Amino acid sequence: MTRNKFCLLLLCSFMALPLFAQNNNSAKQMFNPVYTGVTSLSIAPDARGGSMGDIGVATEADANSQYWNPAKYPFNIARAGLSISYTPWLRQLVSDIDLAYLAGFYRIGNYSAISSSLTYFSLGNVIAGEYTIKPYEFAFDFAYSRMLSETFSAAVALRFIYSDLQYDYEEDVQPGLAYAADLAIYYNNYYIVGGRECMLGLGLNLSNIGSKISYDGGGTNEFIPTNMRLGASFMVPLDDYNTLTFSADLNKLMVPTRPSYSQFLKENEYDPNDNDRYTEYNDWLVTSGYNDVSSIAGIFKSFADAPGGFNEELREIYGGIGLEYSYNNQFFLRGGYHYEDQYKGNRKYFTMGAGFKMSVFSLDGTYLISTAQSNPLDQTLRFSLSFDLDGLKEMFGR
Repeated sequence: MTRNKFCLLLLCSFMALPLFAQNNNSAKQMFNPVYTGVTSLSIAPDARGGSMGDIGVATEADANSQYWNPAKYPFNIARAGLSISYTPWLRQLVSDIDLAYLAGFYRIGNYSAISSSLTYFSLGNVIAGEYTIKPYEFAFDFAYSRMLSETFSAAVALRFIYSDLQYDYEEDVQPGLAYAADLAIYYNNYYIVGGRECMLGLGLNLSNIGSKISYDGGGTNEFIPTNMRLGASFMVPLDDYNTLTFSADLNKLMVPTRPSYSQFLKENEYDPNDNDRYTEYNDWLVTSGYNDVSSIAGIFKSFADAPGGFNEELREIYGGIGLEYSYNNQFFLRGGYHYEDQYKGNRKYFTMGAGFKMSVFSLDGTYLISTAQSNPLDQTLRFSLSFDLDGLKEMFGR
């Protein structure tokens, strides 16, 4: 098999795996999602990735690569860049919940780059008696990436996470702190396919590997969304001005699956009509060892602990596919679809968006249409504004 055929087969395999998981019906049918704290870390922050079904681990590098795959930065054409993104949340119900994202990078020489980002998730104003409380979460990270060859790069990122979700001063809730790291790799190369010089990108990002987070001083610890993201991207030039890029990402939360409620009833021969069963179930989670699993041990445990066995493990894989059309690398149209199994969260939605790029800045927008349960971003516009710092430097003549 030639190298070109192998790369195309690998790309098709990424796109087909979610369908395999969807059609495997032998697993036990039960709603049992993977629970994590600091869910704001799982929200796609930028409009470009969000408009293609929430993907980006293997797409062409841009200023927002810090979230998707920081190993892409050394392949960025620009020397330095900065991006600001804004995402309204539950906008059909409230007007003061949103996510803001700031990311930037600087290439050092021709082979390495440093980058950083700040994510701020505001939960609005909450009236608690005489006080107004403003719960929020934020994460700050810093990454170093380097090309290991002309086609391959790697990166490591360190992250500080702070989550203050106190809704009532009378409750014994404390802000949560956590620390995490990302490990990422990226492959980018050109291949001749059908007489056209196409670009293949492959990416892997193991994100949020770190400590657990607690809101009660260490009494109860929650997993942060440690995630494995694997993806492929294939760019096809139609002519000198028009290109199409096909992309796909697969995700697997490397967090243990909570034992199911049906397991609790079976092992304890408990009356399901008892009003205290939920409290008893939470106590049983502690005695069963779920809450005592360390974050690192949980990564390995997450691949073989689903109550429904291997079939349920497959259903925990979620992801998206996306398409980007580019005219002269200045005007962009994008679309995508995101899929998650109905028993693991049921997030299913189409996305669409557009972008416009100049020498100094680029503006991207995206719109989400949910096809399953109500989505906090359903029928919501999101925007990203990016700046090429080299272009700004030339504009001001410095």
